[in-house]
Amino acid sequence: MKDELTESLRRLKLKVTPKRIAIMEILMQETGYLSPEEIWRKMKKRFHRVGLPTVYRNLEELAEGDIIAKIDHPSRQLFYYFCGNSEHHHHFVCLSCRNVDDIEFCAIHELRREIRKKLNGEVMSHTLQVNGLCRKCRQREGKRVGR
Repeated sequence: MKDELTESLRRLKLKVTPKRIAIMEILMQETGYLSPEEIWRKMKKRFHRVGLPTVYRNLEELAEGDIIAKIDHPSRQLFYYFCGNSEHHHHFVCLSCRNVDDIEFCAIHELRREIRKKLNGEVMSHTLQVNGLCRKCRQREGKRVGR
């Protein structure tokens, strides 16, 4: 696995450093998303000297290279998630347990047609993230509310 991480960094022409590898390993161990601060706290257990700005900078570089996914939370806080799926897809993000699931469905063809027809525009790119509650969290919430 470490070889794959190293190859991913080299493909992006990023220097292979122990801290970059550690960030990816930390995210790969999670089933959900983490904040930069949470990643930083985990990094401090491995490295004596690691600053929060270093973690932020590395996360941005890895997200720009599509090695990790950026999660836009309704609270406006940024989170990050390691997604091993390299095919075109979108994410369903549980706002309660932080689990992230792949959504294979994409309506970009219909959206392009609609935008071209109604707005005479052209879609250059798109991003879709669906936020909600997963099945387990919905059931838990329902029991708490007494539904």
